[in-house]
Amino acid sequence: MNYLDKLLQGQRVEWKTLGEVCNVLRGKRLTKKELSESEKFPVFHGGLEPLGFYSESNRPANTVMIINVGASAGTVGYSPVEFWSSDGCFCLEHSEVINNKFLYYFLIGEQHFLKSKVRVAGIPTLDNFVVEKLNVPIPPLSVQKEIVRILDQFTELTAELTAELTARKKQYVFYREELLMENGKLKIENGEFSTLNSQFSIKKVEWKTLGEVGEFIRGSGLQKKDFTESGVGCIHYGQIYTYYGTSSEKTKTFVSSEFAKKARKAKYGNLVIATTSENDEDVCKAVVWLGNEEIAISSDACFYRHNLSPKYVSYFFQTEEFQKQKRPFITGTKVRRVNADDLAKIKIPIPPLAEQERIVAILDKFDTLTNSISEGLPKEIELREKQYAYYRDKLLTFV
Repeated sequence: MNYLDKLLQGQRVEWKTLGEVCNVLRGKRLTKKELSESEKFPVFHGGLEPLGFYSESNRPANTVMIINVGASAGTVGYSPVEFWSSDGCFCLEHSEVINNKFLYYFLIGEQHFLKSKVRVAGIPTLDNFVVEKLNVPIPPLSVQKEIVRILDQFTELTAELTAELTARKKQYVFYREELLMENGKLKIENGEFSTLNSQFSIKKVEWKTLGEVGEFIRGSGLQKKDFTESGVGCIHYGQIYTYYGTSSEKTKTFVSSEFAKKARKAKYGNLVIATTSENDEDVCKAVVWLGNEEIAISSDACFYRHNLSPKYVSYFFQTEEFQKQKRPFITGTKVRRVNADDLAKIKIPIPPLAEQERIVAILDKFDTLTNSISEGLPKEIELREKQYAYYRDKLLTFV
């Protein structure tokens, strides 16, 4: 006997159409002028993100909604607060025989079916008769409430893990900016990170252009067709924002020895930079090469030779200060570029080498912590989501 059978204890489960147990209602559209950012009630139309806010509500809290127009047509949502429903979503009016949250969880499992019934000619639209004819199970209310309690626990745990991951990533970014841009001193105490007054005077930190303290060398004509199973390591520009992190001692791909002879090659400590991307965020992403052998670098990338701490420069390329200086140099429309000559104009703060290494040591520790969390938490979140889907299917399959 499975857990659902234990819950039912031999009680009968009826199946009825959604139209029999709920009123499927459409809301009223508001104009943009009627919306605001400060009113009390969120306004939903063709998605689960509010369009804005309004002074009144036309739907109570704990209402299930189904988006019926646009790219999100067929998506199921649930609002724990009062809201204004526009004509872009159906709302299921409260029923005495079905728990709204139970209905929401059941309909989540029916989203694929609902989306398959969306008319795609012109504006995607889900018809109300499709929703009204959908069959839903009606177990006893006590059973519905217990199922909701179980699935709520899975949902809350996943939300907590996701929030933890987001918080850790933000914390890492904060301290990276703190150390590199203000030269603050950081210590670890009882597993928590806190800042102290700077050990070094800001006046002792010079700002120089990257061109003053190093040189940029453009990569050569390396294409994906030149990759080999083994040979001399190489970095293709596209791999920098899809595969590599702050630093690397191994390459993902290789080229033949013959090809490598004519290629421009980066050495230990050189920063390899993607000078081309489809978006502003990825252009100029960089990885510092820490392997012992020389590696080939593709065109649409360059490498930077310098006498600074290698990882210090790599971390600087991740800061908002670097991004701010980079943006005016971006050119192109569909393909975004920054050329090496413009990169040379960007200024970098240069504290004493010992301070650069101290900053790198701290950020390495934080990076390791963040990456271990980033690797562990998503796996845990994925596991919980799979468990949630498994138990939702088991608890809501009344056949």
